[in-house]
Amino acid sequence: QVQLLESGGGLVRAGGSLRLSCAASGRTFRRYLMGWFRQAPGLEREFVAAINWDGGRTYYADSVKGRFTISRDNAKNTVYLQMNGLKSEDTAVYYCAARAAAGYGPDYTGSYDYWGQGTQVTVSS
Repeated sequence: QVQLLESGGGLVRAGGSLRLSCAASGRTFRRYLMGWFRQAPGLEREFVAAINWDGGRTYYADSVKGRFTISRDNAKNTVYLQMNGLKSEDTAVYYCAARAAAGYGPDYTGSYDYWGQGTQVTVSS
């Protein structure tokens, strides 16, 4: 079992920055591919970014490439999402997720085993 707790959300003006954190419980954190997803009102949950177990590979949605950076610290059981150049369309609840399974694209929502409760990010224009 892995429990995930996101933090760092809030209200920011367009062009601003936020850093989200996701703290994971359990000793097997380093085994998991970690992802960030987001869901805006009335829309489906969508992939934002993912990072493999040692941070050697990262993946991004086209909409956030060049603005967002995902990273992880396995010693702290934490994954981060640095968000720069925020836009109003980035407003959503952001979720952290973990999965052990391979063989799926990192953007496949259904492949993730564990999810956090989410943290709200609101970008004002």
